[in-house]
Amino acid sequence: MPASPPRYTLPAGVQTALGLLAVALLALVFADIEITTRHPWQELGRMGHGLLAPAWLPWRELLDALAQTLAYALLAVALAGVAGLGLSLLFRWRAVRMTCAALRSVHELFWGLLFMQWLGIHPAAGLLAIALPYTGVFAKVYAELAEEHRHDASPVLPRRADAGSRYAYGLWPRLLPHLWSYSLYRLECGLRSSTVLGFIGLPTLGFHLETAFMQGEYAMAGGILLVFYGLILCIRHWARPRLWLVYLPLAALYLWPDRGADWGLLATLLGDMVPAPVASGDAGASAQWLWEVGRDQMLPGAWNTLLVTQVALAGAGLIALLGFPLIARPFLPAPLRWGGHLLLVVLRSTPELILAFAALLLWGPSMLPAIVALAIHNGAIIAHLSGRYADQLPVLNPAPMRAIDRYGFEVLPRIWGQLLAFLCYRWEIILRESAILGILGIHTLGFYIDSAFEAFRLDVAMALILATALLNIGVDALSRGLRQRLHLNSTPEARTPC
Repeated sequence: MPASPPRYTLPAGVQTALGLLAVALLALVFADIEITTRHPWQELGRMGHGLLAPAWLPWRELLDALAQTLAYALLAVALAGVAGLGLSLLFRWRAVRMTCAALRSVHELFWGLLFMQWLGIHPAAGLLAIALPYTGVFAKVYAELAEEHRHDASPVLPRRADAGSRYAYGLWPRLLPHLWSYSLYRLECGLRSSTVLGFIGLPTLGFHLETAFMQGEYAMAGGILLVFYGLILCIRHWARPRLWLVYLPLAALYLWPDRGADWGLLATLLGDMVPAPVASGDAGASAQWLWEVGRDQMLPGAWNTLLVTQVALAGAGLIALLGFPLIARPFLPAPLRWGGHLLLVVLRSTPELILAFAALLLWGPSMLPAIVALAIHNGAIIAHLSGRYADQLPVLNPAPMRAIDRYGFEVLPRIWGQLLAFLCYRWEIILRESAILGILGIHTLGFYIDSAFEAFRLDVAMALILATALLNIGVDALSRGLRQRLHLNSTPEARTPC
């Protein structure tokens, strides 16, 4: 009896990608992507004209907003970097890992809303809002980098060397370039976070940007965005390590508060965060309170957050597949690659909240602005990282071939696993961002959290923030398990300099 021919099965990475795409298509069926504005193209034309003919804030206001943005980012990233480095040395302890996961699972805007209840428009509110989640991120990434390079330190030291000597003289010199590269990327993220905090009242560039968009002054918004893009484009020049010794004292002096914290108010707020039935010890009333919050806000918000996340994740993957050839040597000559780099820098540097806000003005309050903003922002980041990874590949076939053939048969199969790792790593980040976009009126968890803060229902706000954190931790665990099953890099952004 002749043997049956072997059955062909798709590689695990392709099966995973198709599964994520199927989930995204199913989520798209339930998502609200209706366009409710009457003349979106006319509004888009006004935006485009304003961005191409920028106007400028009065120079004193512009310099102050720029200084505020820089000061918050520099100080918060420096504080988080030092704290994260310390925690990374203890990352093998389960309690430390869980604490860091809890810190990074709450978006900096949610932290900002919390601290502003206590401190108001105070420098400490912005610094803590950025530094706390970034500490959790730094600790995780630094610990993973140290683990990967630990074996490199063993040959250069005697066997009797103690752990401190091995770290200081063997591991640290090899680790430092990778730590600095990732820290510089995190500073870029800090500038975006600092800008976005302006949407909740801090006087950074984002505060003036929101005002310009709300008033339809798109030329002014274009000028502010150009300043922000210039800041990001030149980051490797102005953020050199030695200059930090000058920047940090100046930033601290610039933000130095003119008043202290009200500790009595903090005690009152902490009390308000506990639901009244829980504080009274009434188990039945507590269960009823939780049921009502869960039914009316938590479950609808989580459902909408997941819908936006899954559709945006697929969109980000598609944009990455189309975008990485724009900056990769195998496809384009140098002049065109510079244009591709500029395009991706603009798209990945624009905070997703700003993209969503502009899209909201175009299309109205549905999930579509959030999905498009998240797909563009994260897709540009993944395209940038994938393009840099493609540049490191040796050429297998030097013979001339069509670009589409080189893309499909030589480059894409070799970077597929890395691109999938980038996508999985951004999954949890997209979820965090989906939740926070609710403050724009999109009914994700952030919408209900912002509404609870406006009604001064701190107990409801804390319950919803906790639900957001648990959702983020769950998706992060799912993504990490998927990366481990497919043998993908655990934290790929730490390995590819940005």
